[in-house]
Amino acid sequence: MKKVSFAEFGGPDVLRLIDAEEPHAGPGRIRIAVRAAGVNPVDWRVREGQVLGAHPTVLPSGVGLDAAGIVDEVGAGVEGVKAGDRVFGEGADTYAEFAVLSAWARMPEGLTFEEAAGYPSVVETALRVIDQVGVRPGETLLVSGASGGVGSAVLQIARERGIAVIGTGGAANQDYLRGLGALPTTYGEGWVERVRGLGRVDAALDLAGSGVIPELVALTGDPGRVITIADLGAPEFGVRFSGVAGSVPDALAEAVDLIGRGRLHIPVEKSYALAEAAQAHADSRAGHTRGRRVVVVRSDV
Repeated sequence: MKKVSFAEFGGPDVLRLIDAEEPHAGPGRIRIAVRAAGVNPVDWRVREGQVLGAHPTVLPSGVGLDAAGIVDEVGAGVEGVKAGDRVFGEGADTYAEFAVLSAWARMPEGLTFEEAAGYPSVVETALRVIDQVGVRPGETLLVSGASGGVGSAVLQIARERGIAVIGTGGAANQDYLRGLGALPTTYGEGWVERVRGLGRVDAALDLAGSGVIPELVALTGDPGRVITIADLGAPEFGVRFSGVAGSVPDALAEAVDLIGRGRLHIPVEKSYALAEAAQAHADSRAGHTRGRRVVVVRSDV
């Protein structure tokens, strides 16, 4: 099978499309014929060799956590799913023609494989950081870097929970953020004053890692009410770095519910062929994403 792999840490150019042995579903796992794989910042962070405790890397390594596809192997002890089912979920080495998933759910009706591949880690992360930052209905949450996949999910989940959101993003994404229920403002010079002009901030999330932790602490008045998923230096300011996933099955179940009720939609900004994984990583690292990026492994349905 074809698979994206890297044998050394480095930039996007270390990624190679190789021929590899097919993985197989062990106990409690399923294997899917991958149709699409989600592109997440953690993918290129791991490829660069960043020290992320939740994702120890042994070289050579595959790439990718999220995928959507068709079940073709069911491991021992797995119930409720069979070969031929359309599922999305989280596993390992998902930039490949076949991948083993450790958590999955049936794809909601009406989603394409490309759309479904963009949800698993994004929704889990959004749910996790909203809970960890302790923001409650009636409070206001500031989201720095709000237009990407996690930000898009945070805005919609917060709105569903009765939480007001101020979201920072690029000038081109202001209407997008407004459409997801946020009070939008641009980043860049003067952004702190612009945020203050929009109202009180009770809690804040850093989703972009753009060096704004001190400002977020100042805006909330409490480092305990700031969470980052992108700035490894945040603990120096008393701010928690959240990098260990919670319950992915629970997150998938909530995603299915929200999508089914029309309360959650994350657009796919751009799709890439498997051979274009390096470009997908470069674009993801550059930021300015509106929604999700995905790698299409097979275009058949």
